[in-house]
Order: sequence, then C-alpha cells, then structure tokens
Amino acid sequence: MPLPIVALVGRPNVGKSTLFNRIAGKRLAIVEDLPGTTRDRLYADAEWTSVPFTLVDTGGIELTEGVDAGARRGIAPLGVASADFRREIREQAQVAIEEADVIVFMVDARDGITAGDTDVADVLRRTEKPVVLAANKADNEARRLAALEFYELGLGEPFPVSAFHGTGTGDLLDVVVKRLPEIEQDPEDDALKIAIIGRPNVGKSSLLNALIGQERSIVSSVPGTTRDAIDMRLLWENEPVVLIDTAGIRRRGRVERGIEKYSVMRALRAVQKADVVALMIDASEGVTAQDAHIASYALDEWKGVMVLVNKWDLVVKDTYTMHEFTQRIRADFKFIDWVPLLFISALTRQRVHKVIGVAQKIQAERHVRLPTSEVNRVIRRAVDRHRLPSKTGRQLKIYYATQADVAPPVFAIFVNDTELVHFTYRRYLENQIRAHYPFLGTPIKLVFRKRSEN
Repeated sequence: MPLPIVALVGRPNVGKSTLFNRIAGKRLAIVEDLPGTTRDRLYADAEWTSVPFTLVDTGGIELTEGVDAGARRGIAPLGVASADFRREIREQAQVAIEEADVIVFMVDARDGITAGDTDVADVLRRTEKPVVLAANKADNEARRLAALEFYELGLGEPFPVSAFHGTGTGDLLDVVVKRLPEIEQDPEDDALKIAIIGRPNVGKSSLLNALIGQERSIVSSVPGTTRDAIDMRLLWENEPVVLIDTAGIRRRGRVERGIEKYSVMRALRAVQKADVVALMIDASEGVTAQDAHIASYALDEWKGVMVLVNKWDLVVKDTYTMHEFTQRIRADFKFIDWVPLLFISALTRQRVHKVIGVAQKIQAERHVRLPTSEVNRVIRRAVDRHRLPSKTGRQLKIYYATQADVAPPVFAIFVNDTELVHFTYRRYLENQIRAHYPFLGTPIKLVFRKRSEN
C-alpha cells in the first residue's frame, strides 16, 4: 500500500538534498554548493521511530530578477520575482501541497527571510496540509538564535537544523512523524490493478481509452497532458480490473518545473498501488535509458511487469521485423528478460485486446507456490551443475530451500554463511528456478538465511 509522502520544498541551495541524504541514510541525491543542482526529484522509503514514509527531494523554486536577501552573504542577486514567476512559484507550491501528506519547508538560516521564502509561505499558510519549517545551516548558537526570525513567515515554530552535521534533525523528524496520517489499510479488493507507466507521449492515455472503449482520459500529442493518476474500474471477461493511467516520467534532468515534476510522485504512488505494471515504450524510438529507469520503479516494489511496444503501426515491417525487435528489446532489458513483450498500436487497437489477458496471467504467476520438495530438487540440480562459491578458504553450503511466500514469490535458502553467497551465484540460482518454472512477468526474491551446521 502507498506510504504517506513527506516532500522537501524550498529555494535552491537551502540544503534539501543534504537533508534527504541524511534522513534516507544514503547518498542518493547529488549534493553540490551550486544553486539548482537537483533537476529531478528523488525518492526513498524512510522510517523514524518505527513510522514509515516516502521521502521526496524536489528541485528548488527559483527567482530570477531583482535583489535577494541572500545577497547579504555574497550570493548573486535573485530578488523579487516578476508576476509570472510568482504565479509559477505558487503553482509549484500548490502541487506539492496537494500531493504530500506533510511538507517540510526548508529555509536558510544564514540568508534570513528572502522574497522566495515569503512567496511560498503565503501559499502554505492557506493550506490545511501540515507544514514543518526547517531552518537549515544553523551550525552554531548564533544561527540557531537567528532562526527565530522565521516566525515571521507565520508557519509556526522554526526548527533550527544542520543537515550537513545532523544536529536538530531528530527533533525535526519527531514533529514530522507526529503529523503524518495513519497508514490506511486498503479494503479487501480482488480486482487486478494494472498501472500503465512510461515516458511522456508513448500512448498511455490512448491505451486506456482503447481498453475502456470510451474517451475518459484526455489524449493529446503534447507530452505530459495526464498529470494525475486516474483509476478506471471495469469488468474484463467477468473479472474485475482497475486500470491506473499515470503521468509520463521524463529522463532525469528533463522533468520540467511545476506540475510535471510532482506528477512523477503520483506515478510512483500508482506503481505502489498496482499488482502488475504495464511499461509502455515507443516502437519508433526503441528502448531508452529512461525506459530502463522506469522499469526499476516496478522492480523496487516487486510488481509484475509487462512491456508494451506501442506505435507498432508506424514501423516499416517485413517477415523478420518483430523477431529483430524482440532480440533488441531483450538485450536492452536484459535485467528483466522474463517479462512478456506485446507489440501493440493503441491508435489502431492492434493487439490491445491481449493486454489485460497477459496481465491476468502475470497476476496468476505471482501467486504460484512450488512444493518444498520440488524447490529442493531444483536447487540440488543447480549445485550439481555449478560448483558452490568459496571465499577465503570457506566453502558455501546449501542445506535446503523452500518457497516462503507469494506475490512476489519468495524463496528462502538456508546456508552456512550468507556472506559466501556471491551475487553471480544468486543470479544463477534464480535462472535455474526460472528454467524449472518461468514465473512469467514476475520478479522472484531469493532470501539467504544462515543455519547452524550443528
């Protein structure tokens, strides 16, 4: 189920990415002392005092003209925004408000209150969403006292923090998690949920319309028209299905400021809700690096995956074209070579009728459970074919294995030392399991557990 979202918002270079890395516990965002370094959002699942949430780092809200308060410490003037930029600032802040469950509004304790801070604060004061004010770069007592100036923004108590050093972040997170909504349990729903994801303008909305047989979603040749995830419920051969159309996801560095940036959060949330993800690619462009990046979203959530090669009607074909495309796509998606490919045209409806049937097959595969005796037989044969790895004179031993769960299929493999399991041998065992039973379109999880030899 989707976790509550905490969004970090603020001007460029106030330390959002540094705080993101501090909370997430990893260096996931690029951190440089240059305004505008973050051009795309990053997200990570985080936890504080056993309360889980999704943390989202966003690009900075920029001003362009005039004199900014930051000039007091030698920063190039940015200043009072033009009327157009003020509208853009409010639009960005409003979308973040609509999507996030809690907003951490970051300001710079060294700069004091700037025009940009004031513009965003004007919007945040009128929202019913919880806002926590973090005065970053409060690295000493003088700056912590100076942070009291931000009371003027009318957003309550400013929490002085140093994202770089970690001071004050615990107090900040205590307040954040107290203001998060409780995670609602999804009502029991047997409907198959399919999220249609992909880069902008690959035909996601056209596919949705073709599947439901009516124009319920805006179809446009302008990338990024769909900005909200739209759930459509229907019966398919008497089986309930929910189709989730999502906003297009751009290549890193190409997500435009404003609504489209935050629509990516909605796409990620849609993936979390789904059982099966239909990744659409453009046949006329082939597989791009961003297509592989989008596929990783589904793998991170252990969802079923299918690849829809859309706009097949635009490809000049001969007898071997589909085979050649298949080989090329398999090579580009070699990390998910178990996914089914379907060549479609949402415009002409070519093979569109097969999409939901394939998704239903994947969902059935996600719930397959292999008997323990069968799993052990597969693992024993794999060991006989390929010698177990060793490290520093110690040999890996596999005692037994069993399938511990479904959706996704989880295989627990008991060994003498989990540190002896090399990732190449892990992949080898996964391939051997798939050779026995393919688990079409379904990621499988191998969990190695240590068992005493006695």
